[in-house]
Amino acid sequence: MKNLGFLSFGHWTPSPHSQTRSASDVLLQSIDLAVAAEELGVDGAYYRVHHFARQLASPFPLLAAVGAKTSRIEIGTGVIDMRYENPLYFAEDAGAADLIAEGRLQLGISRGSPEQAVEGWRHFGYQPAEGESDADMGRRHTEVALQVLSGQGFAEPNPRPMFPNPPGLLRLEPHSEGLRQRIWWGAGSDATARWAASRGMNLMSSTLKDDETGEAFHIQQAKQIQAFREEWAKHDHGFEPRVSVSRSILPIVSDQDRAYFLGQRDSQDQIGMIDEKTRAIFGRSFTAEPDVLVEELAKDEAVQAADTVLVTVPNQLGVDYNAHILESLMEHVAKPLGWK
Repeated sequence: MKNLGFLSFGHWTPSPHSQTRSASDVLLQSIDLAVAAEELGVDGAYYRVHHFARQLASPFPLLAAVGAKTSRIEIGTGVIDMRYENPLYFAEDAGAADLIAEGRLQLGISRGSPEQAVEGWRHFGYQPAEGESDADMGRRHTEVALQVLSGQGFAEPNPRPMFPNPPGLLRLEPHSEGLRQRIWWGAGSDATARWAASRGMNLMSSTLKDDETGEAFHIQQAKQIQAFREEWAKHDHGFEPRVSVSRSILPIVSDQDRAYFLGQRDSQDQIGMIDEKTRAIFGRSFTAEPDVLVEELAKDEAVQAADTVLVTVPNQLGVDYNAHILESLMEHVAKPLGWK
């Protein structure tokens, strides 16, 4: 059994060739695609968060709207950059959106990746403490968010409050019970996967990670998953973790598919530098007829090791075409692989 979800970066551009020509277009179509995906039986609707870009950015209004329009599908992020987040506002917004969705949020967070703006988090009012890197700051924000999401009181009540307080220290409200167990960490290395396990977060691994062994991407990612599970077993978090991997999977089943994607066959892993120090490996895309995809994905060690697969969608092609992709995946790829 595997959960199958879509992951949208929410690109928009004023180009006449795009179905999402404005921020309004991409937000409204993101909601519509989640509704369509739920009707098809897809398990999850996930959204990328990028600041200072013509993409989806502020996640919680969108998550709340999707939660109000759907009833079953999981709703998540992949991922929220915690360098930009006030952890207490994060926890309040997350609690409210999860209550609207009746407990269906699956929040992927991380310390962030290279962004559009130089040190963009500074414009949001944050900067690393002395001796910290920006990555350290993102993890510090995460630690605080995890603590307050637990629902424990920590704030001293005013002896003369405007409204009566419950007894004891005050916690953040609204609190959504169980949300703390539905936080995922987007890990870029084996070490950060182990860190996530030690903190009791689920693992979200994308199509990019540090090139740590020189092996094929899916093999390195499978080893990352193994490292995460080994570390998890050393702790008593009180629940079983989940693991997701992201893939670009495009079944070619129609003339329209061939027109859009035929030139993307034979994709290979790629090596690149994501900053001055980090050599990374980028996982290949899967674009082929369904029988070929089934054979190739059956050999993907990380896909086999994960319980959730998030498939990136070309959102600028519009809701109807992306729903067609999801339907093709469900019928011609997931079903033959035994994922449902």
